[in-house]
Formats: sequence, structure tokens, C-alpha cells
Amino acid sequence: MAQSRILVGVFGAPHGVRGELRLKSFTADPMAIADYPRLTDESGKRAFKIVAARPIKDDMLIVRVDGVSDRNAAEKLTNISLSIAREDLPPADEEEFYYADLIGLRAETREGLLIGKIAAVQNFGAGDILDVRPDVGENLLLPFTKKIVPVVDLAGGRVIVELPAEIVVREEEAGEG
Repeated sequence: MAQSRILVGVFGAPHGVRGELRLKSFTADPMAIADYPRLTDESGKRAFKIVAARPIKDDMLIVRVDGVSDRNAAEKLTNISLSIAREDLPPADEEEFYYADLIGLRAETREGLLIGKIAAVQNFGAGDILDVRPDVGENLLLPFTKKIVPVVDLAGGRVIVELPAEIVVREEEAGEG
């Protein structure tokens, strides 16, 4: 289910008048985004090179981009998402996963009952959450923990989910895995 381009950040508003701008980094080490090769927009057609970066808070940086020397040029980059080619990322460590690799996987019970497909992975500060979209009914938001998701089978295109007792999936809402 891996995507060919991986979202690693997004340009924010200009900072000052010399072409600097804010950048929200989605990388584990926010400063690492400045070291990635071949940063592009989501289409892969427009390339960007970060020539300087400094942290301002958590995952927010102030950056200078090659060829951007004034506020007007920086304003044109506001809200542009930055991505890199999947092959430019290092392999994930054991028990680590790129969000993009999880999206689209089937979420199943140990018995093979299909709960739905992973539509997104969110993190609002308290840990990763899988947004699982069933064929019928509302999406389920499940903590991405070893207790709830004991098995991630990327090659098989699925995760095994141990649903908390509070969540009941009726057979008519689920499909066969």
C-alpha cells in the first residue's frame, strides 16, 4: 500500500522580509527535513532546497529556501506541502511504520472478520490513532498500540485488531476478510 511520495512537511507563512518562512515538519526529528534530498511539492514537479533552518517550537522551523530572497517570494510558497520520493527514506526500524504504509491496509479481527480499511493515521499529541473506515457505518478511531493492533502485516496488506470491549462490530457492518 506504500505511496510513491511521502509528505514530510508544509510551508507556512513568511517570517520577516528577507524570504524566510515557517515550516511545519512531520519528520521524527523536525530538523531532519532540511537534510532530505529532493524535496518537492506533492506532484514531484517543483523542487525546493532548504539552505538554512532553525527550530522555533516543537515541530515548527524557520527556513530559508534556495532562490527565495524576499517576502513576496516566500508568500507564494505558503501552504505548499513538501514530499520526498519513498525510495529516499531510510527503511523503517522493526516495529516502526511510515503512516503512508498503513493507509489502505485492511483492519481485521483474528477470526478474519473485516472491520474496514485504514483511511488515515492521526496524532493529536497523545499517540497515533488509526482511522478505520468500514463499508457501512461510521469510522472507528483506534489507538495504534500493540494491545489494540498486535499484528501489522504489510506484505499481507492487513493489520489484526483486538477491539476494545466497548466497540461492537455487527456482522452486517463488516465484510469477510
